[in-house]
Amino acid sequence: MAFEYDGVDLPIREKTISSQRMSWDVIAAPGRWWTGAERVEIARIGRAARDFEAVGSEILPEAAVYAVQKLVVDNANLNREWYNQIIAMPGMTEDRYVELVAVVVHALSIDEFHRALGLALEPLPEPSSGEPSRQRPAEAEQRYSWPPIVPKGGLNPGDQTLYGPMEWGANVISALSLIPENVRWLHDLSEGHYLSFAEMRQPDPLRAISRSQIELIAARVSALNECFY
Repeated sequence: MAFEYDGVDLPIREKTISSQRMSWDVIAAPGRWWTGAERVEIARIGRAARDFEAVGSEILPEAAVYAVQKLVVDNANLNREWYNQIIAMPGMTEDRYVELVAVVVHALSIDEFHRALGLALEPLPEPSSGEPSRQRPAEAEQRYSWPPIVPKGGLNPGDQTLYGPMEWGANVISALSLIPENVRWLHDLSEGHYLSFAEMRQPDPLRAISRSQIELIAARVSALNECFY
């Protein structure tokens, strides 16, 4: 089974392990706009870019390869003009871009977890068969993020619980809502490696370190990664 940490002399939480296994399952499965094989390829290109390997792809559009590499190695220089250019290139749309971002974020986050512990990277999953659903939310609005985001009233019936009782999530939650399952996936990853959305409202969730210590580490990592969000 993937993500076995038996030889690691650290108390890795079960939720961390389960979120990593879920991420590998989701990456391998067809999404709304990319096949499972394409999603695993996105993760592979991102992993190579992290090591400054400019590899190509036989199954991804050239624009997708470029977008992955830019997101991984030069995200501090992203801007709206670049975004508008990338979604207009052959093989790309705003929907495909949002799904691509989610795959990159999850794969890179889990890889960095392994690097931080000095562990070999987990082999990427085998892709599942099947076609993308190509289902777009009924209503999306252009608000503060570059891609459109979706209010609760614009979600399809199966996605109605996305924001709980709220009409919108916080920006960091709703930014990927053009692909609603990305929001659920991000929630699971966050709970496994940082805090759940509910815990973010608590002054001191029950963890081995305090909320202040958690946020100090998070802020330091963000600064080192030149995160401009």
